[in-house]
Amino acid sequence: MIRFLAAALLTPLLVAPATAQRADRATPGWVRVRLETADGPMVIALAAKKAPATTANFLRYVDDGRFDGVSFYRTAKNKRDPRYGFIQGGIRTDARRFLDTIPHESTKKTGIKHLDMTISMARMGPPGSANGNFFITVGALPSMDWSPSNPGYAAFGRVVGGQATVRRILAEPVGGQMRGTLMLRPVRVNRAVRLDGKPQPTGRPRPWLIERRRDG
Repeated sequence: MIRFLAAALLTPLLVAPATAQRADRATPGWVRVRLETADGPMVIALAAKKAPATTANFLRYVDDGRFDGVSFYRTAKNKRDPRYGFIQGGIRTDARRFLDTIPHESTKKTGIKHLDMTISMARMGPPGSANGNFFITVGALPSMDWSPSNPGYAAFGRVVGGQATVRRILAEPVGGQMRGTLMLRPVRVNRAVRLDGKPQPTGRPRPWLIERRRDG
């Protein structure tokens, strides 16, 4: 099994301060995306100015429809308090939806810390291997931030609407591989849609749609 993310959930969990972004309006320097999941919707504000490469990568998946029909497949709960931890979703190992790996924008570079309701990139290996998988924190996870001994993960936005949806997904039952953190009932992402700016599809092939029409 490929290891997308390995992190101990042992640090004290804090709540992020209020941010200037809102689910119902655009904010300069940020791009909102709505994820419509089987457990309810959520709105994520992406830090296009602070984390341009990571934000652009996520928006390519959104604008191409590559996140439509994927799922949240992993929840890692804090052992001392299962109300906190992180949820993980994306294309998983579906090569049909894969675009490219992207440069690592560390928290040292962007200044975006892993606080409550932060979205960040999961990856298969070392920094620079992230692509179409991501995670969302519930409570602060400073162990995910850059340090002199740890490159950390690339945080690039916040959940600004539908936080209850994130918590519902975290509460889903888990077991099996990835140290018992795989969800027994993955939560489908029915649709991902950009709320700010004009979509910019890559124009690259979308073989999962061709196969779906053939099977239908």
